[in-house]
Amino acid sequence: MTKLTRYERLKRFLACFSSEDHVLVLINADPDAIASAMAVKRLLWRRVAGVTICHVNVIKRPDNLAMVRLLDVRMVHIDELDQKRVKKAVLVDSQPSHDERFKTFSLEAVIDHHPDTGVKAPFVDIRPKYGATASIMTEYLRAARIRPSAKLATALFHAIKTDTSNFERKTLLEDLKAFQFLFRHANIALSRRIEQADLRFDFLKYFRIALDEMQLRGGRMFVHLGEVVNPDVCVLVADFFMRLASVDWSVVSGISDQKLIIVMRNDGIRKNAGKLAKESFGRIGSAGGHQSMSRAEISLERLDFPPGETYRKSVSRWIIDQVEKRTTDSVDKPASDAEMKKAIFGRPS
Repeated sequence: MTKLTRYERLKRFLACFSSEDHVLVLINADPDAIASAMAVKRLLWRRVAGVTICHVNVIKRPDNLAMVRLLDVRMVHIDELDQKRVKKAVLVDSQPSHDERFKTFSLEAVIDHHPDTGVKAPFVDIRPKYGATASIMTEYLRAARIRPSAKLATALFHAIKTDTSNFERKTLLEDLKAFQFLFRHANIALSRRIEQADLRFDFLKYFRIALDEMQLRGGRMFVHLGEVVNPDVCVLVADFFMRLASVDWSVVSGISDQKLIIVMRNDGIRKNAGKLAKESFGRIGSAGGHQSMSRAEISLERLDFPPGETYRKSVSRWIIDQVEKRTTDSVDKPASDAEMKKAIFGRPS
């Protein structure tokens, strides 16, 4: 597939479908998957009997919910799907091995940018070097000479920004070309609104907890939030503390769904966050990530902490110990209350 031109890929993809087909587009809903599914639906418009976008996950992130609402994306959850009407299925931004429910469908086409897992289907277009599946789908639209609507362009534009982390991750020139094309058609203000919709009202209390519980140790900020309604809270708090000039590392943890979630962030010039997560927590849970961001998840059954009032402190102390054992910096003394307040609120010069 890699040697084909974008016009040849488009032709082969469209040849998989007929006017009588009811097509299902399967996704694990995130910005890249949602936008790519929207692009498939546009490509097949008036070419098939109907297109249904179906997501296998429950959408919880506020920004993803905002994307669906503001761009008026019509989707159904797999539990609500009438599979009798489905004649052909397309999987985008994923592969069958990524979720057991994908394997229950006979796939006509798979389009993705993740590493190839040996997918077999009549049409397969997997390009791991691309930063986003949305970039691939933009090539399809351009090959079909389709000018995307403002909502579709905004979705693809937002997806590329999200999956490339604003082009901070490794990408190809093709991602930049797709982004440049979409910029001319997207609603930039709407894209910004989706990006900024990452807070829910019930998340605010965790920032108060974070300010009360934070421990700054030689440029490393540690916070354990206790029980959280959504693991995304840990991500938001970790990103928040990385805005402080005195913080090089941000390690924020919380408990959700009987798991200890640990989110790490650094300034990009420190030790690899993904490697540190694996070294610190990989032996008892899943852990990994990139240079500047990582995540670990550990079942509470694997941990043994005393119950009651000391539980939160015990978890916090254990996380700090695991991380600091595997850093090469000298042992840091805990910051004083005055130092922590200065780190958060600053002092007049």
